[in-house]
Amino acid sequence: MNATPAPLTPFGTLRWDVVRRRFPPASRVLEVGCGQGAVGVRLAAAGHDYTGVELDGDSAAVAADRFVAAGLDGHVVHGSVASAGLDGGFDVVCAFEVLEHLDDDAGALAEWVRLLRPGGLVLVSTPAWQARFGPMDTAVGHVRRYDPPHMRELLTGAGLTDVGGVLYGMPLGYVLEAVRNRVAGRRLDDAATTTTAERTARSGRLFQPSSALQGVAVRAGTWPFRMVQRVFPQTGPALVAWGTAP
Repeated sequence: MNATPAPLTPFGTLRWDVVRRRFPPASRVLEVGCGQGAVGVRLAAAGHDYTGVELDGDSAAVAADRFVAAGLDGHVVHGSVASAGLDGGFDVVCAFEVLEHLDDDAGALAEWVRLLRPGGLVLVSTPAWQARFGPMDTAVGHVRRYDPPHMRELLTGAGLTDVGGVLYGMPLGYVLEAVRNRVAGRRLDDAATTTTAERTARSGRLFQPSSALQGVAVRAGTWPFRMVQRVFPQTGPALVAWGTAP
């Protein structure tokens, strides 16, 4: 296996520090909206049986190439959950920065729950706090952000139990969001000329580091902030939440 995993964005690095500890060992994992495969490669390298589904063809191709380059087994499907022909029985269904793009988030979540084995885990991340909805949310096709009580209601309504969640990104996430909103206001404010689907596809490609050196710099630069956010699990601009299938 290639010793250097695919690089994550700074925000992705903060998120990975939270979600990686939620996966049970050697799980059969489905990632909905796997993007360019940076998380998937890490999961496969940790011994998980990994399948990723991605609507954006360019991102799916990058993800598939990354598994080959890393010498890892991982199955990447270009398409939707509905079109992928999945047989269910997954230990974990995860979706990072996906629900906020969907008009029918409850319907999508119900579809994911049906793919779990009894006792399986749903693990999601989303932007937090509807009051923080800003230019970048519009630019990348977000329908909404999630207040923690809203997310709890959504997961409970899908029939999940042992529902929990944490906020993350304190304090660096606030700075990153401010920069993204400034960029969106100046360069990406084209909601009138692009479709929601196009903006959603773009969201998985924006700000992605492309080299191992960039990945090393991001890991080093975010290290103190990853330690800080662990101390403030109820403060931050982003949310990780989970629930267990009955």
